[in-house]
Amino acid sequence: MAMKLSMTGQMRMEQKMKLAPRMIQSMEVLQLPFLALQEKIEAELNSNPVLEVAEERPEEAREAPTESSDDMSDERELVVRDDSDNVEDFQRLENIGDDFNDYLDGSGPMHFEPKYQKVSTGDPDKKLEAMNNTAAQEQSLLDSLKEQWRMVDAEPLVKEAGELIIDYLDEKGYLSTRLEHLHNKDKHAFGIEHLQQALELVQKLEPAGVGARDLRECLLIQMRQFPEDMSFEIRMASQCWDELLENHLPKVARKMGCSLEQVNRAIERMSKLDTSPGLRVGRYDNHPITADVIVEPTPDDGYRVSLTDTRLPNLRVNNFYQKMSQNRKIDDQTRQFLQKNIHSAQWFMDAIQQRKSTLLRVSRAIVNHQKDFFDRGKLHLRPLPMSVIADEVGVHIATVSRAVSGKYVQCPQGILPLRSFFSGGMEDESGTEHSWDAVKAKLQEIVENEDKSNPLGDDALRTKLEEAGMGAIARRTVAKYRKILNIPTARFRRRY
Repeated sequence: MAMKLSMTGQMRMEQKMKLAPRMIQSMEVLQLPFLALQEKIEAELNSNPVLEVAEERPEEAREAPTESSDDMSDERELVVRDDSDNVEDFQRLENIGDDFNDYLDGSGPMHFEPKYQKVSTGDPDKKLEAMNNTAAQEQSLLDSLKEQWRMVDAEPLVKEAGELIIDYLDEKGYLSTRLEHLHNKDKHAFGIEHLQQALELVQKLEPAGVGARDLRECLLIQMRQFPEDMSFEIRMASQCWDELLENHLPKVARKMGCSLEQVNRAIERMSKLDTSPGLRVGRYDNHPITADVIVEPTPDDGYRVSLTDTRLPNLRVNNFYQKMSQNRKIDDQTRQFLQKNIHSAQWFMDAIQQRKSTLLRVSRAIVNHQKDFFDRGKLHLRPLPMSVIADEVGVHIATVSRAVSGKYVQCPQGILPLRSFFSGGMEDESGTEHSWDAVKAKLQEIVENEDKSNPLGDDALRTKLEEAGMGAIARRTVAKYRKILNIPTARFRRRY
């Protein structure tokens, strides 16, 4: 049986999208918030030798030389004449070295020192100043407790058990592991009785409340160490904890043999205690928020939208390297290196400029659509899909998403995420649109103004929202938004 082999050709048309490096860089820069963009610019300045900051010194601008015969004296040809003592000519010859050094100092790239090391300008080093002004890292909760524990007077086995207990405390200061689970005869010489003694000593350390195994024990530890008398609160937490959790205050009053007023006063004092004492110690980064967009009212009842990027440095390609890359006398490898970095610098500067343009156009479109919010507040926030802004600005919806990602707007209502102006919503019977954020804001307002002696249930809240013009909302939707806003049920909101 013979087998026939043949080759055939087939044509197929397909479409592929390939992202150029320049496009990828533009998307990355667009997505960066203001502080991250500052860091990105600093990194580019350090990595690209042809990129520099265009800074004009005020003293140089004020003392700009005017073209005159005296100013051009150093440009005259040096001729030593026989009919004079030539003092002026020799003086100019002596100054040539100083002038050449000044030229090298101003040219920048001819320096052999690192690019950002300021040698003779007398200006302070900004990085060094930042390091000197940075606060020292705070002591962690673990280190603080270990330092206090070293000062505790106890027998060696109790001291060893206490160190183990401290190692098992969580960031809030609680011991979530049972002492029986910490007891291991094969690894440690101490017994369960040593762990119990050590726990009592750990619970006397600062901050008050550390070493507790649950919320009630945490509050009891703090109340026992409180400078004022809290014996009534200690007895109430010890005997009526379940009733307190269920908000059955009349039952607590009967059990304690006191009035409701006395119970409410005790609860108010207990509410001032710290339920997470461990968080008071240690370093937790609080990242600053810097607005990228500023919205200011104008006299004609409109709004002016501007960017905060005026603080960004003005970048440019170094002129010395620009000319060197075009010099045919320079070897090809050096010129290719310079041209590659020049193109990279130009792409980066173009990406920053494109970010400015896109962010400004998107922000202006958002302000135009949400003018009622800026005029009258959050209750008047309108539903706004990103696709609407994308169509209006003339960009892809992904570009709008990147433009608002991590950005904040400073307006009369405060500093708000730019993304918060996009939300879904609903339309009531009259055709008026309400965003879900406006519904949640109205729900919060209704709960704050309700009669706390007879709080509203979810059905009553739904009715109130409908009466407020928010449309017919399902009860389960009201319950969902109530949970999102951390609003307890009516039973736990009731005050006696």
